[in-house]
Amino acid sequence: MAGFETLIYEKRAGVGYITLNRPQVLNAYNIKMRDELYQVLGAIKQDPEVRVGIVRGAGEKAFCAGADLGEFLTAPPPVFARQARFERDIWGVFLSVPQPLIAALHGYVLGSGLEIALFCDIRIASDDTRFSVPEMGLGIITAAGASQTLPRAVNRGQALEMLLSGRWVDAPEARSLRLVNQVVPRSELMATAQGLAERVKSLDHLLVRNIKEAVGRGVDMTLEEGLELEARLAARTLTMAG
Repeated sequence: MAGFETLIYEKRAGVGYITLNRPQVLNAYNIKMRDELYQVLGAIKQDPEVRVGIVRGAGEKAFCAGADLGEFLTAPPPVFARQARFERDIWGVFLSVPQPLIAALHGYVLGSGLEIALFCDIRIASDDTRFSVPEMGLGIITAAGASQTLPRAVNRGQALEMLLSGRWVDAPEARSLRLVNQVVPRSELMATAQGLAERVKSLDHLLVRNIKEAVGRGVDMTLEEGLELEARLAARTLTMAG
């Protein structure tokens, strides 16, 4: 796939690399990027050759410094806005991708950038990464999922503090909050993400998809429901193996 304006997509040896590619504006998330992410994620979802994905940001300063507010705050009429959201439900597509997605984070991870990272399954941050959810200070609230995804990554009180205060969180604190899985030196970020991708890629892809489904769906279930889901998926796995 080629010809994107805001992304670079590469597929190499079973790994799909999505690079947010607007470094001149700190990879700000705009409507074009939303539409191109929707297209790329849909393609990954349907591609049996892609076993795992890595999402990263171009340039030295940011993974993604948030939404391009000049576009997103210029709201279309409600009917058109609802239709556009239905046609480009980017967050629903993120959730529907069966392959694990790894976010390789560096520099600024703000607003929509943090929301993109939270829709990935595993987050690896370089030691220079800084996080914030600044929307409240701009007189708006999050509209790309952070009020729901952030409390699922950290606890409710920590999520509310970040959402209400907009304060900066550095990489070591993000690790202690369990917002990210690992913090590594900047020079080791991509090697670490690629190493994890290689380990995931070496596993049976049906097993990987089943365990992702078990965790992803089970987290919002009661324990009893989650155990039933796991049992069904385990039985499905045995059937596939047979």
